Amino acid sequence: MVITKTFDDIEFKKHPNGDGIVGNIVINGNTLSVVAGSSFYCFPKKNFKSPNLYTLYEIAVWDENGKFITKELYPGHEHDVMGWVSKDDINSLIEKIEQQ
Repeated sequence: MVITKTFDDIEFKKHPNGDGIVGNIVINGNTLSVVAGSSFYCFPKKNFKSPNLYTLYEIAVWDENGKFITKELYPGHEHDVMGWVSKDDINSLIEKIEQQ
């Protein structure tokens, strides 16, 4: 299967709480949310406007019914949200979701 989406396809905007940025992308009915800012599990913990100024991000994934599936995609992970995730790991996650 050819990967059709990557981190670069995520459209980011200012986070609604005013802290940092948020971007969502829907893949096979699942939503991947990527956030970064001073109150998120990212690096650096700053409030930049560009996602390219961060090196690590906080992510979560939920299905079309709104049920978190992050733990299903990362066996052994105990939370619905994962912190300090790199762009490469996000691209791998997108590929995993596309192959479901």
